[in-house]
Amino acid sequence: MPAAREDIRDFLRRERAVILVEVTGAAGSTPRDTDAWMLVSERAIFATIGGGQLEYMAIDHARRALRSGAAAEPMSVPLGPEIGQCCGGHVGLSFAAVTPALASDLIARSDKEMASRPHVYVFGAGHVGDALALALSLAPLRVVLVDTREDELTASTVPGIETCLTAMPEAVVRDAPAGSSFVILTHDHALDFLIAAEALKRPDAAYVGMIGSKTKRATFKSWLLREIGNPDLFENLVCPIGGTALKDKRPTVIAALATAEIMTAALVWKPQHETAASGRG
Repeated sequence: MPAAREDIRDFLRRERAVILVEVTGAAGSTPRDTDAWMLVSERAIFATIGGGQLEYMAIDHARRALRSGAAAEPMSVPLGPEIGQCCGGHVGLSFAAVTPALASDLIARSDKEMASRPHVYVFGAGHVGDALALALSLAPLRVVLVDTREDELTASTVPGIETCLTAMPEAVVRDAPAGSSFVILTHDHALDFLIAAEALKRPDAAYVGMIGSKTKRATFKSWLLREIGNPDLFENLVCPIGGTALKDKRPTVIAALATAEIMTAALVWKPQHETAASGRG
């Protein structure tokens, strides 16, 4: 099984003999594109090229090369009935033994990809915050769990995310990079309003969402008018998070619904704004 949320350094440190499998060609309908790659050792894999029979064949091919000590030849695979996949496309795969130099290159590549991921700041490490951070951690996002309470952050057991203990969460909003998403669900409505108002002031935020009811939403709108004097900011707020089609208050359900909403906003924002910026240049 793929190593979930495992750091590539840990995988390469633990596995002695490893083969890099890369998608070098993708024509028609395919599970992944040419940016996909995976690492295969005798007992484990890291990342994925799309799953299914194609991935099984690639793993088997790589492991036979590991056992024989011979170089693994490239593969050209039509995704049709003959291999039990009906994508209809065609995939080319390359195989390379991971040397120290290649390992360094893969780590650098992985670090660059991680650094380019959209940031999502989850304010509030309570039950819903933990569930949401866990769900988001499975997506290609950089998740930061923020709280003013040290004991709540310490109690959080979400793997693979960053935590931020701060007495001024609104400062975290101000310092966040362009295209960040802000999800607000703290233990204090007044603190929620303060953070949300700071996030809504940023025209470069990909998403600003706050957990709450119709009453909280109306109260926040009145608060914005009274304290900020700009009720138009309210139009950019998602509240409640996760939509209204399914009314379920369980933290894991809210997290599942909100994750799709947040991920869509975060992943759509960057290419749109990069295209706009390049057009202005």
